[in-house]
Amino acid sequence: MSKKEEKQEELQEEMEAVDAAGVSEVEVEATEIENLKAELSEMEDKFLRARAEIANMSNRNKNERELLVRYRSQDLGKKILPSIDNLERAMAIEVSDEQGESLKKGISMVLESITVALKEEGIEEIPAMGETFDPNLHQAVQTVPASEETPADTIVEVLQKGYKLQDRVLRPSMVIVAQ
Repeated sequence: MSKKEEKQEELQEEMEAVDAAGVSEVEVEATEIENLKAELSEMEDKFLRARAEIANMSNRNKNERELLVRYRSQDLGKKILPSIDNLERAMAIEVSDEQGESLKKGISMVLESITVALKEEGIEEIPAMGETFDPNLHQAVQTVPASEETPADTIVEVLQKGYKLQDRVLRPSMVIVAQ
């Protein structure tokens, strides 16, 4: 039996009971109208809640997609940073012959092109030397006594450069801090 048939049967039974009690048909219809209004109100409420939930899901998905696009270079950046460190170490080596100078120039060009590509993706070096120590950006691996030239909480040496993508730290700068 369908819901409609069940409702009609219930209504019929109710009407028979009402007739037996002497209540008029108008009062029965008024009761039925009130029941239908309550049911309509309940359905409207459910509809509005479902609509709000769909809107929330849509906004949440949009925000997640924006974050994925914004930080898409994060994994690549983390993987390429050790290579940049190695290229910078190679640049720090002193060479005495022409062949070494030529090799060093090639390494410099590669390092420059990688640095430009990273900047285009939003990956930048975290400034550290001479800056005030910030535990969110820097990792202190050693401290030295503060002096007149270097006040307390000032970075005096950078052991390893740090990098960030937009506002996220990919790798903190490893530094020596004056205390």
